[in-house]
Amino acid sequence: MRMFRNYRSKIIMSGNLFIISAPSGAGKTSLVGALLKHNSQIDLSVSYTTRAPRSGETDGVSYHFVTREKFMEMAQRGDFLESAEVYGNLYGTSQSWISQEIAKGRDILLEIDWQGAAQVRSKFPDCIGIFILPPSLAALELRLKGRNQDSAEIIAKRLHAAREDISHVAEFDYVIINDKLDVALQQLNAVVIAAGLGRNRQLKRQSELINQLQE
Repeated sequence: MRMFRNYRSKIIMSGNLFIISAPSGAGKTSLVGALLKHNSQIDLSVSYTTRAPRSGETDGVSYHFVTREKFMEMAQRGDFLESAEVYGNLYGTSQSWISQEIAKGRDILLEIDWQGAAQVRSKFPDCIGIFILPPSLAALELRLKGRNQDSAEIIAKRLHAAREDISHVAEFDYVIINDKLDVALQQLNAVVIAAGLGRNRQLKRQSELINQLQE
């Protein structure tokens, strides 16, 4: 008598959690924006921050802009999956929203630095880390200057911080060089697609089909 594996008892619909980190100016935000337009299965987690909105940014879309006092209240309640201070501003990710969306089967993407990524790994060890690198430090400097948002002193600090960020590249699962946006987008989307086809997730999503094929 042939024994069949029944995967129905294992149906727990869940999505993947992606972490994307990069030094400032590597083009992470543009790359993530392109991915969200290209792949409707993935959603961006909107972080909370105490910094002031930049030109073109919208509250609730770019970030949830809150006061420092409000941020500290949320942190004390344990609302954040991860939080960090960057250049004097606080940033945090909503833990309840992430958990709810993943439970629904949605893929969620976090744009956070390597410190936040380490915090997330401690709570979501199956998360998928992706690090975006610039093609060179010279290209990174040109991108930072091209923003016309920061002084020469701030740019120098960001370049110094970039070296520290890049030293943590080995902590991530995938590394993408963002030289040409269209190529980097293809590579990033390939990672997302491949993760969705992983064994554990497919055993959950396709349990009914797998059981039928064994009958």
